[in-house]
Amino acid sequence: MRIIDPHMHMVSRSADDYERARQAGIECCVEPAFWSGQDKHNAGAFFDYFEQIIEHETDRADRTAGMDHYVTIGLEPKEANYRDMAEEVLERVPEYLDRDPVVGVGEIGFDQVTDDEEWAFRRQLEMAEERELPVIIHTPHTDKPAGTERIVEIIDEMGLTEDNIIIDHNTEHTIDISTRSDCWIGFTLYPGKIEDEAAIDLLEEYGTDKMIFNSAADWDPSDPLAVPKARDKMIDRGWDREEVRKVVFENPYEFFDQSPNFEYEP
Repeated sequence: MRIIDPHMHMVSRSADDYERARQAGIECCVEPAFWSGQDKHNAGAFFDYFEQIIEHETDRADRTAGMDHYVTIGLEPKEANYRDMAEEVLERVPEYLDRDPVVGVGEIGFDQVTDDEEWAFRRQLEMAEERELPVIIHTPHTDKPAGTERIVEIIDEMGLTEDNIIIDHNTEHTIDISTRSDCWIGFTLYPGKIEDEAAIDLLEEYGTDKMIFNSAADWDPSDPLAVPKARDKMIDRGWDREEVRKVVFENPYEFFDQSPNFEYEP
């Protein structure tokens, strides 16, 4: 069964990880811009990083594993708190959104739910709405339900196209909040976010419409094979294969197929 992993930070992984992921069925991945483990101290560091994931990682995915690799670009929330630097970065984000293979905006959202984070969040939501691009939203690590509540409020206040948005990193504590919107719902199968068994339990309760699994697969303890393993566990638990395929392939395909730069052919 083929898989699209819609949230993998493969810049943090080895070529062997690309190969293992491809062998496990991941034919396509999306790499959102994110906090790379250490705060950046100048805007130029962001632009170098954007170039790396757009050019080098897309080439590396194809060259090492024959995998389609796409990117979303954005100022992640943690570094939005450096306001002067953030303003300089956001001035140039639009030029990257027109690049091939950039398929959306993200990941954006909240870290500590500060005023500066909300300013950057709203500005990038406007960029995405103007361009009709998909958006990946990061829910905060701390006080996640309150942060998710604020995200849903902002989306509603701004009158955004909710079908273009995925609220990611959901848990059993946020699912009721996120599903009050018409946004897509992401589950990151990652230590400290949600375990695959718990995510599958939530699918049994809430269904599979607009539900998406991803691995994040970054520099911290994580697993680039998290989605294939969840696929196998769903099958072992007796799920209909078409429903499994919907979660790990059809839903992420439908979400990113809204982008004019998403050219993956299933």
